[in-house]
Amino acid sequence: MAFERPTFTELRERVEADISDRLNVGPLLARSVLIVLARVIAGEDHLLHGHLASLADQVVPDRADSANLERWANLYGVFRKPAEFATGSITFTGTNGTVIPQGTQTRRVDGTQFETTVGATVTAGVALITVQALVAGDAGDTPATTELSLVSPIAGIDSAAIVDSNGLAGGAETESNEDLLTRFRAKARSSDSIGTKSSYELFALEVSEVTRAFALGGHFGAGTVGLTFTIDNDPAGPIPGVGKVAEVQAYLDDGRTPITATLTVFAPAAAPLDPEIQLIPDTASIRESVTAALADLIFDEAEPGGTLLLSRIREAISTAAGEEDHVLVSPTANVTTAAGTLTTLGTITFS
Repeated sequence: MAFERPTFTELRERVEADISDRLNVGPLLARSVLIVLARVIAGEDHLLHGHLASLADQVVPDRADSANLERWANLYGVFRKPAEFATGSITFTGTNGTVIPQGTQTRRVDGTQFETTVGATVTAGVALITVQALVAGDAGDTPATTELSLVSPIAGIDSAAIVDSNGLAGGAETESNEDLLTRFRAKARSSDSIGTKSSYELFALEVSEVTRAFALGGHFGAGTVGLTFTIDNDPAGPIPGVGKVAEVQAYLDDGRTPITATLTVFAPAAAPLDPEIQLIPDTASIRESVTAALADLIFDEAEPGGTLLLSRIREAISTAAGEEDHVLVSPTANVTTAAGTLTTLGTITFS
């Protein structure tokens, strides 16, 4: 039987009864020294019970605090992904020959700041220069054509810079306890042998921003392994760009794959799912709930070359908060993708 931590009231009543019994004085008076002592002792006892309960939580990883969860994970070679800084390029305009120093700071209209990582000189009226967010996290990700203003004016340089067509990307928050625990559980349950399907996937998941990974044995012929992945938390995700694909390839090639297999990392081809749904009742909040439920379903169950069951799509819609009834107009059958192709959530039509 599990031990139940007593409440402060229960402890106080126990101490009061114990004092009364041992001194044979009957019920303690409300304003007596003995009642004060009983409450002080009960309070200290309650704190000790709380400390013991906290220590007991650290014995199992899924209840441990952040620091002890990291210690558990580190024992298995799983380390928390650090926060990453958004990077990219911006274009300044100004007078030819004007130098923009390294460390020049710009900011978005919301106050988020960026700093140039190299110096540049204006040529033909423009200077393309790389920048990095000053604060790590996905808040630094910025879409193309966004205007950034100089924090301190530079003579010969226009006050506004423009984010180039690739945007500023790559910002990521420090990995959450939930995601770290998920990777730790997967590692603890998997084989330690390099070259297993799970080992390819687990190594890929160690790379910043990677949220799902799929190893495909023999995908490019005998002796080959294909590895594809997603970056679901990136504003431009879930399909990764060439830079992130190259980063994952380099990470796995660095002693994390067997020399007997040729590994090719690639971005999956997106197969958008565009459902049409008649909702009852049909409100903005219920539409949001349905959208979130379908996104969760695809995250949890979609995989390259896999099948997303029609019954599971209907179930996800039915479990959305506020939904009372619905008609799934489309799709009308299970959704199946080819190898290397991944179902993504496209546009939902609520009719």
